[in-house]
Amino acid sequence: MAMNGGSGRDTLSKAERTVVATAVNAILFRCQLQRGEGRMRAVIRARQKRTLQSTNVEGKDSGAVCGAVLQVCYAMGCGAFPRATPRWWMKRRTGGTWEDLRQYDDATTDYLKDKLRMSPRVFRDITEALSPFLERLVTFYREPLQPDHIVAYALYKWASGETYESGTWSFGIGRSSGLVAVRDVTAVLLSAYPDKIS
Repeated sequence: MAMNGGSGRDTLSKAERTVVATAVNAILFRCQLQRGEGRMRAVIRARQKRTLQSTNVEGKDSGAVCGAVLQVCYAMGCGAFPRATPRWWMKRRTGGTWEDLRQYDDATTDYLKDKLRMSPRVFRDITEALSPFLERLVTFYREPLQPDHIVAYALYKWASGETYESGTWSFGIGRSSGLVAVRDVTAVLLSAYPDKIS
């Protein structure tokens, strides 16, 4: 800003007034666009709402339609429909060692003793004692790990001494799930068997 005249008042030069006017015009134009976009969205929402309210199946009342929608929701919740494909960042669960441990026959008994260093009966007893504490919630992303899967992984990790990367891969779980599983099983074992673990 330049001082014009001797009265001590600041005035804008012609170039500065042009810059300010251009900036104000740009701001006003942007506000008008946003206001118009907001109006357009409101009109679209109102049109969609009217369309949804006006769609009436001929010969059927809205109660039957609502019942059908509820049945579909129940079916989705019970797992009757296949789940969506996992996100790209999620590791797909393969079976590996866990699938071999789940089969119940004479060969599995030896395999379980070799991998977990215990009999199937002891493994089942430990799993039954820890299961209430290791239940996981179902999410929209994937089915949670079952308590016997979690216990088997932690026992396998302790018995084999494998790294988390190779151990979790052979059990079909992610590395962070393996870390959490070992931490949780350790805490639950210490609280469930305080007299046997010193």
